[in-house]
Amino acid sequence: MKTTIDAAGRLVVPKRIREAAHLQPGTQVRFRLLDGRVEIEPVPLSVTLDQSGTLVVAFPREDGAALTKSDVDETIAEIRSGIDSDRLGE
Repeated sequence: MKTTIDAAGRLVVPKRIREAAHLQPGTQVRFRLLDGRVEIEPVPLSVTLDQSGTLVVAFPREDGAALTKSDVDETIAEIRSGIDSDRLGE
């Protein structure tokens, strides 16, 4: 996929890449130059871990958009898929 940087230095990340990387409007990204390549990655969300009964719960340190039910369901499915792959030795 190709894109062009405009005169202001902006570039559009192709939709299929945004969707695959779960990039939403307002997502902060980090640029890095590595071996002549430009890498772009989402900035991890800074969280505080607190115990709530027997569970450990992550709370964001900054205000941000709330996760949607589909975000949570998709994350759970990805985690479970990884666990299943690990069990199968894949």
